[in-house]
Amino acid sequence: MRPGAPRGTHRRRFSRARTRSAQLLVGLAVVTSLVAGTPGFSSAVPPPPPNPSDADLQQATAGVDSRLGQVGALVNEVAAADQQLSALDDAVAIKREGVNKALVDLQNARDIAGAAAGAVGSTLQALRDAGAQIELAQTKFDEFAANTYRQGTGVASFASFLGSQGPGDVLDRAQLMKLLATNRSSVLDGLQRARTAEANKNSTARQAKQQADDAASAAESRKADAENAIQVARTALAEQAGKKAQVEAQKAAAETALAAARDNVSGLQTQRQAFVNWDTQRAAEAAAAAAAAEAAKQAAAQAAARVAANQAAAERARQLAEGQRSHTQIEDDPGADTSGTDTSGTDTSGTDKSGTDKSGTDDSDSDTPKPSPSKPSTSKPSPAKPKPKPSVTGSAAVETVIDRGMSQLGVTYAWGGGNANGPTLGIRDGGVADSYGDYKKVGFDCSGLMIYAFAGIGVSLPHYTGYQYTAGEQLPTSQMKRGDMIFYGPNASQHVALYLGNGEMLEAPESGDVVKISPVRWGGMTPYVVRMVS
Repeated sequence: MRPGAPRGTHRRRFSRARTRSAQLLVGLAVVTSLVAGTPGFSSAVPPPPPNPSDADLQQATAGVDSRLGQVGALVNEVAAADQQLSALDDAVAIKREGVNKALVDLQNARDIAGAAAGAVGSTLQALRDAGAQIELAQTKFDEFAANTYRQGTGVASFASFLGSQGPGDVLDRAQLMKLLATNRSSVLDGLQRARTAEANKNSTARQAKQQADDAASAAESRKADAENAIQVARTALAEQAGKKAQVEAQKAAAETALAAARDNVSGLQTQRQAFVNWDTQRAAEAAAAAAAAEAAKQAAAQAAARVAANQAAAERARQLAEGQRSHTQIEDDPGADTSGTDTSGTDTSGTDKSGTDKSGTDDSDSDTPKPSPSKPSTSKPSPAKPKPKPSVTGSAAVETVIDRGMSQLGVTYAWGGGNANGPTLGIRDGGVADSYGDYKKVGFDCSGLMIYAFAGIGVSLPHYTGYQYTAGEQLPTSQMKRGDMIFYGPNASQHVALYLGNGEMLEAPESGDVVKISPVRWGGMTPYVVRMVS
């Protein structure tokens, strides 16, 4: 029984004509639906990821290859541009130093030209001085000669002394006269030779100056040529640098495209690998589901065979079902035979013989005590009724219970369905169960499956999980054993399942599902399990 069940139910009477053999056939017919219900059967495989085709991968790889070639060519171009720039840098450096040399040579030539110009000036001055001396000496000589001619030697000498302006002049005149007297011609020759020497020095100085001027002019020309060469090299360097920048931009764009192409290939390969992984998982899940379905089918068939062969269990279940009123019956039917009906018998108390109220649901307004989740409850439903005791005990009884439950694997879930004889028509709940059409389905709900399983050992259970929780011995979940009932929700009001061992349980889970084996769920579990067979 699921939580939130409505109080109103659909009145339905069932015939006892359904035989146990028919029930077994129903169980075998629907067992194949376990693929979606048994643990490990429900596919954990997500929807398939994109699966790029081989053509997509080849196209993407070709794109990478083409871009690799493009990038390689651009790398070569950049390397060539780097070499050209390096060569141009070297050429500019050489030309710069050539300019420096031309400037040094220019300054040296200018210095030499300046020195030569100074030498020319000095020789010119010396030449002018020598000429002046010669002219003065010639003038004096001419005057002396004229005086001597007019006055004679004595008078001339006396006149010379009289015409002097000082002692120095007297001495000079005396010396000159002495020299003239001694060797007039040799003095004039010496003066002339001095004049000639100065003229030669002037000529040499002029020639040196001309050479210095020529050197300075050549240096100026070389400086201009070097400066022009530097400008040409700088222009070429700027052009080459611009070309290199352009090639580097193209290289960067090609590298970006290459990275994108590689990412595309990597993404496609990742998608392909993801699809392969998904397909492998899907195939493994399908194989596991097929194997589990076959195993469940065989287990259900074997359990059904054992149930069919266990006539004693069938008789015990039949006896429990006889005279019991269906938990879905609301109104009393005084004309009904309580000992000969399957699910419609009533008694004057208004409750069925299993101890449930007339609606088959938990009445939250009743004074019925409910078990505490922290300790086993000793309260009993109202009206009080002794706890059911199995007519058989031991491991054989546990296996009988499990066989009966397992024989119903794959039977449709129907809310409110199931009794001691097997699956029954579901009832309306005014909500989820109705949306699944449970009232039109023959099957079990969770508590109805427990009723059928334990009926084989003579245990009559009420069709409500909260009452089933107090029907047997409550033990901590840590002591759970095969054949124990596991409950969920506050006061076991939500769900019940049958523990099979090895972390698995048998359950009729919810609308839209089937009776199946599931892993034990620990979340929401009550602190106790209920053991009906010791």
